[in-house]
Formats: sequence, C-alpha cells, structure tokens
Amino acid sequence: MKTQPKPPHIFLTIDVEQDCPPYLNTFRGITEGMIPLLSLLRQEEVKATFFVTGQIAKDFPDVIRSLITHGHEVGSHSFDHCNYTALDRQSAQRDIERSLETLRQFGPVYSFRAPYLKFPQSYLDLLSQAGLAIDSSQAKYKPTYLENPRPTTLRRIPASITSSVLRLPDWIRNPWLGALASPVVLFVHPWEFVDFRQANIPFDCRFKTGTMAIACLREVIHFYQKRNFQFRKMRDVLNEHSDVEQGVATTHSGGKRPYPT
Repeated sequence: MKTQPKPPHIFLTIDVEQDCPPYLNTFRGITEGMIPLLSLLRQEEVKATFFVTGQIAKDFPDVIRSLITHGHEVGSHSFDHCNYTALDRQSAQRDIERSLETLRQFGPVYSFRAPYLKFPQSYLDLLSQAGLAIDSSQAKYKPTYLENPRPTTLRRIPASITSSVLRLPDWIRNPWLGALASPVVLFVHPWEFVDFRQANIPFDCRFKTGTMAIACLREVIHFYQKRNFQFRKMRDVLNEHSDVEQGVATTHSGGKRPYPT
C-alpha cells in the first residue's frame, strides 16, 4: 500500500523592526503597517512567525501580546537590528541574550533570524547556548549560502527569496515562486505595508508599498493555497520525527548541506 505524499510546506515570516533600516528610524510599520497585515493573516487563516527585535518588543509590548493572542510565533531578530558581522563574539552574545531576555517575558522563543540575513557561522553555538533551536539567518539567494556548513544542532531554515520579489507583477512573480522547492520560506516587513513610495530609500524597498503590498501578499498566499501548500510556523519543525523528510536541516559534523539549491 502506497503512502500518501506529504503536502509541500511554506513558512511565512515577518521581520519586525524599525522602518527600512538603515535608511529610516521611524516606526510606522509597527503603528500602521501591522494593522492591515494582521487583518490579512486573520482573513486567510494563516499563522506566521514574527522575528521581532527586542527593542520593538520593549517599546510596543501590546503588539507582541496581540501576535501571540492570534496564534503567531515570536522569534528573535536581535535586540536593535544590529549587523552581527560587525560585532565581536562577546558583543554578539550580549545582544542575543539581551534580545531573548526581553522577548521571553512574553513566552517561549525557539527561533532566530539575524538582521540583513547575515550571521557568522562561527557564532552559531551562541544561539544553541541561549536555548534557541532554529536559525533562519541564511538566504538561498546570497553567496554565503554556498559556504560549507559548520557543525550545529540547530535546525537551519533558509529564506527562499527576498521580500521585494513578492511585490513584482504577477507575470514575473508567479513563475519565480512556482520554481521554489518545498519548504518555501518567504519574508516581509510591516513597513512594506505603509506607503513609502515617495520616501528617500532604494527603489526596491519603496515600490508598490502600502495597500498594493497587501494586495500582492494576498495574491501570494492564494497562489500557494491553490497549490495545496501547508502554511506552518518555524517551531512546528520541532515536532517532526524526520528532519530529512521535511527538508529541515540539523547539520552535524560531516553533514550534507540542507535544502537543494
């Protein structure tokens, strides 16, 4: 008797930070953009993982409580959106611990994503020591993804594609999305759902922001729903019996690279 194939998986993740760092230092994404985003997720019955900076959690605690109340996962996105490649080991450890000290006041935290999707492999043990189990700091579209993996007990779940691709016209976007292998990891930012089209930031950050970005994300969700993808949170992988079957990597010494490129 043949077993039924497992449904393809998708992780929708949101990096919760100040507006478009390092170009802006405002928080309109938190006060304005988060409202339509949460409404969309509620309407589509999609649960997401929100990678939150400790500073945002400290300054906007009601937002974090709301995320948890609605069944979303909260992960760490550093304390103040630092670039870990510019920090020495001690400073990186201090920032990770400071972030978790704040975030864990709201509940358990299992997952981590470094700002700018940049995190030295030599610092991975700092995440394990801090009680984290999942790292999503890699990106398949960055050259660093091709580096030989360091031994780690972390489950490493890389981002599949950069966020601005989701705002492209559907005739460009959809073939691109359709070519991504399961598990697909998408990410967006709350500030993308604020109209920053006239802001002095790079074009790829400001085009089709605001209500158009919400419409695009809705289309992306429908695109994957029609293809029977199962939306999951990062912490869901901790309950899996087989990392290989789910495409989630626990890289040990001599282990092979997670995910096909």
